[in-house]
Amino acid sequence: MTIKTYPQDRIAAQPIGYWTRETANLTIGALRTALAEEHLTQPHWWTLNHIATTPHTWQRTTLTEKLAPYDDQNTDFNAVYDDLTTRGWLTETNGTLTLTEAGEAGRQRAHTRNAAVHTRMREGIDATTYATTINTLRRLTANLGGNADLP
Repeated sequence: MTIKTYPQDRIAAQPIGYWTRETANLTIGALRTALAEEHLTQPHWWTLNHIATTPHTWQRTTLTEKLAPYDDQNTDFNAVYDDLTTRGWLTETNGTLTLTEAGEAGRQRAHTRNAAVHTRMREGIDATTYATTINTLRRLTANLGGNADLP
């Protein structure tokens, strides 16, 4: 995709809030649409990934504490865990959540859909430019008193 070129001074005068919000809204919308094709929400996705990354370590309370700060939908995480358990994607033994083979297969399908969104989003942007953009946003965050550490 080609985008219109503007002089650097005109670009530098653009409101960062507009562009970060616009990008965030479009990114989140595209990812949520991709996940919906697997009948998943972002909290479902986060749950599957955390359990897959560090298996046999998550209980409902600790996982909810980890995920809740990223939630903007007032999610009932217990309902998410129950849904994934009902689907046969999670089991819960002695309070520990574990991904099943079906859960890993679903996670992989969702990963493929999300990867397609990320590929489309990053079209025409090399890794160096992308990293510079992230570091710029991290610096803006830190300058405004926020946490610039990676999630």
